[in-house]
Amino acid sequence: MGTNKQRVIVIAEAGVNHNGNYDMAVEMIHVAKNAGADYVKFQTAVPELVISTFAPKAEYQKATTGEAESQLEMCKAIHLPLSAYKSLKEECRKCGIGFMSTPFDLVSIDLLNDLGQDYFKIPSGEITNLPYLRRIAKTGIPVIMSTGMSDYGDIEKALNVLYAEGMKREQITLLHCNTQYPTPYCDVNLRAMNGLKTRFGVKVGYSDHTPGYEVTIAAVALGAEVVEKHFTLDKNLPGPDHKASLSPQELAEMVQCVRNVEISMGSDIKFASPSETPNKDIARKSIVASRAIKAGEILSEQNIAVKRPGNGISPMLWDKVVGTAAVRDFDYDELIEI
Repeated sequence: MGTNKQRVIVIAEAGVNHNGNYDMAVEMIHVAKNAGADYVKFQTAVPELVISTFAPKAEYQKATTGEAESQLEMCKAIHLPLSAYKSLKEECRKCGIGFMSTPFDLVSIDLLNDLGQDYFKIPSGEITNLPYLRRIAKTGIPVIMSTGMSDYGDIEKALNVLYAEGMKREQITLLHCNTQYPTPYCDVNLRAMNGLKTRFGVKVGYSDHTPGYEVTIAAVALGAEVVEKHFTLDKNLPGPDHKASLSPQELAEMVQCVRNVEISMGSDIKFASPSETPNKDIARKSIVASRAIKAGEILSEQNIAVKRPGNGISPMLWDKVVGTAAVRDFDYDELIEI
């Protein structure tokens, strides 16, 4: 028994879909706010501290941005300078939406810790980065950790690092995730989200990289407490993530669907809701006279029937009515009384 009263946290993932343009990043803040998201989230990095000159691009990055430039060159072109995030956070405050950014290196962790945010987001790629995990844990800020590419062993090791640095179980949310952009529906494995909850005893959610947002909605129905989805100002913009992101309109539709499903979940107690209670008399049936009946006549299957409305004797009392004497005259279709 129980009711899920917890509001689902919706994170609109701007990521690097601003393409390194500050004005676009500001516009994305307003799009996320207008869509009804709780947080807009960016990605903060010093690319040279994250990516070596030898690091190849992922296949989806090659498909969306070509192979001429390296992964490092690509990321340098689409990341904002560290100095931009203070004013982005201030823009979020003025706009009335929560600010978050995912750090990808230790310098970015320290910067975001100084700025302050409600959560630290650990991306899937950093789940095996011991120095990174330690630095995050030492901030004491609650953690939302994506688990793409991971198995239970990877996740357990990462959690143990966080716990060793003093983090509490209730401070951690694990997001089920698949890091392919876009994720094929056959690879989503959404039930694994609740497998994480059962195994590790933490809050869970879902970071969605599928083409649409149906799976995000399904995750909410399955109990996700946090959902995250990439969005863009224009899917045709150059860059690695735009094509697998939602348009502003799609983001707004997704958030509305999340809220609709969230309020629909209710409790595990079955009862007639206030909105449907008036329908009982309309849709249910009563015992009525199937022809004119004289007072004293014995009621039987030959002179009574079951019809709407349901404001008379319930048909569930049929056996008690059959065989009794009519208490008065009844016209055709009149509700029977006993």
